[in-house]
Amino acid sequence: MNEVQRARIILKILNKIYPTTKIPLDHKNIFTLLISVLLSAQCTDVNVNNVTKNIYPKYYKPEHFIKLGRKKIEILIKKIGLFRIKAKSIYNLSKILINKYDGKVPKTFEELEKLPGVGHKTASVVMSQGFGFPAFPVDTHIHRLAQRWGLTNGKNVIQTEKDLKKLFPIKFWNKLHLQIIYYGREYCKARECYGISCKICKTCYPNRRKPLITKKA
Repeated sequence: MNEVQRARIILKILNKIYPTTKIPLDHKNIFTLLISVLLSAQCTDVNVNNVTKNIYPKYYKPEHFIKLGRKKIEILIKKIGLFRIKAKSIYNLSKILINKYDGKVPKTFEELEKLPGVGHKTASVVMSQGFGFPAFPVDTHIHRLAQRWGLTNGKNVIQTEKDLKKLFPIKFWNKLHLQIIYYGREYCKARECYGISCKICKTCYPNRRKPLITKKA
C-alpha cells in the first residue's frame, strides 16, 4: 500500500467518523479567532476557551485591546502559557490592524504573517476557518499523525504540509485538518496508540507490531 492508497483510506474513515467538524476554538468574529489561535500556541484549545469566555463578551475588537493596554491584557490571559509574550503580540497587532487595516483582519497569508505573534500555522487557521480560503494548517499534532499514517517522512511541519497538500484534493483541506485533529485527540493519542492500535493505523499498517517513534517537528 502506497501513500496515495493510504490517503484514500484515511479520508474515507475520517469522513465517516466526522461528517461535520466544529471549529474547536470559540470566537465571536475573525479578529477573536485570530487572537484565540495566537493564544493556543503551546496551549490546549480547552484552556484557551476557558479563558476567552470571560474576555470576548466585552473585548472583541482591536480598539478594545488597545484601550486595555499590555498589562491589563496580561491579567486577562495570565492562565495561558507565555502570557506576557502573547499579551505583547495582541496589543501590537491590534495597533497595526487599526493603523493599517482600518481595524479589519487582512485576508492574505503575507499580510497575516507580518503581524506580531502570527506564524504560518496561525495564518493558515485564520485563512481556512475564518475566510474559507483553502489551507492546510499543520501543527506538531498533525505532523506526528501524518508520519504514523505513512503520509510523509518530513522532518518539519513545512514539509509535512507540502506532502499532505499533494496527497489530498484541495476541496478537502479545510475540513480535513480539523478531522485529523479530532481523530488524533480521540483515537490516535500521542501516548496511547503509538501507531498500532487505532483503526487508521491498523488499516494502513496491519502488520505493524512495534510502536512507531515519530520525528519531532
